[in-house]
Amino acid sequence: MLTTCGSMSEARRIGSEAVKKKLAACANIVPRIESIYRWKGKVERGSETLVIMKTTSARLKQLEQHIQREHSYEVPEFVVLPLSTGSRKYLEWIEEST
Repeated sequence: MLTTCGSMSEARRIGSEAVKKKLAACANIVPRIESIYRWKGKVERGSETLVIMKTTSARLKQLEQHIQREHSYEVPEFVVLPLSTGSRKYLEWIEEST
């Protein structure tokens, strides 16, 4: 699942708490991405931090609630990408970690 944050500290806090609460097995933080987006009728540009979290479908709803509760954005990104395949051991690790 993907979300963007307005700062590195927010990304770290949200990712760390998700892992501590076993909502995600891992949170990868990608600093300093540039985002161009439409917001309230205007095209905006800003610097953000991308957070990629690995989780299971069973934990998605709780992870979404965590993001909604902890995020500073009025409408935080919560995008889930389908997993078509992966190594058995890695997928087992995700399952065990959540």
